[in-house]
Amino acid sequence: MFFKTIYRQIVVLILFVASIAGCNSIQSETTISSTPTISETRPILPTSSIIPVDTPHQSSTVFDRSDYAFPNSIDSTKQYLFYLHGKIIEDQGIPAISPDFGEYEYGSILEKLGRYGFVVLSEQRPKNTDGVEYASKITEQVTTLLNAGVPAKNITIVGASKGAGIATFVSHLLENKEINFVLMAGCNPDTVEEFRQNQIFLYGNVLSIYDSTDELAGSCQELFSFSAGKGISRYDEVILNVGTGHGILYKPLDEWITPTVQWAREP
Repeated sequence: MFFKTIYRQIVVLILFVASIAGCNSIQSETTISSTPTISETRPILPTSSIIPVDTPHQSSTVFDRSDYAFPNSIDSTKQYLFYLHGKIIEDQGIPAISPDFGEYEYGSILEKLGRYGFVVLSEQRPKNTDGVEYASKITEQVTTLLNAGVPAKNITIVGASKGAGIATFVSHLLENKEINFVLMAGCNPDTVEEFRQNQIFLYGNVLSIYDSTDELAGSCQELFSFSAGKGISRYDEVILNVGTGHGILYKPLDEWITPTVQWAREP
């Protein structure tokens, strides 16, 4: 079914490749000239059930990437979390280091998410990955999990910057109202307007997270409103005050890890 959706919309979706291709590449992203006017939504805070398993910390540059590959056998009782990284890793590989934000701690992010009991799925995308084509790949993998008996509520797709743009396409292609999505620094006015013009709606349970000082991304509230009544079920937005702007994506900060885990576990 999702292949039919892909073929029907591929001409429309291809228009967005340029709009998400520059995410996390500081030189090519669109700067937001003003602070979003929306007020901060209700805080999502840690709960007693969100306790990570204490495991040894691993280097962000030296880790076994096969640990995060799509599994050959699927345990339908597990919770699955896809992590879609930012574009700087496409551009530089691992390690990826920004002059503004330092190293993108990819391995540490995956390791920390895994400590909460998720089966974490992630891979290093090749340079200049076509976001639409990659969204189709993730859509196929999610469909494989669903067909194997994994409940939709036990699947979460987390995207950072360009990864958030890809996650938006996955949401639209799947048209599933129960899957969870976390869009980290994934919205800016130009991108949201492109989605609106081309009738790209969000489906499922969608959480937006961004830092109040981020000059490259802002609120997803307009996209939420546009998707309301179409396929979006539960949605919220967390505005952080870390102060590093887009740099929050580069580190496994509790400020975004905790609401992400809670969002994935909400009934």
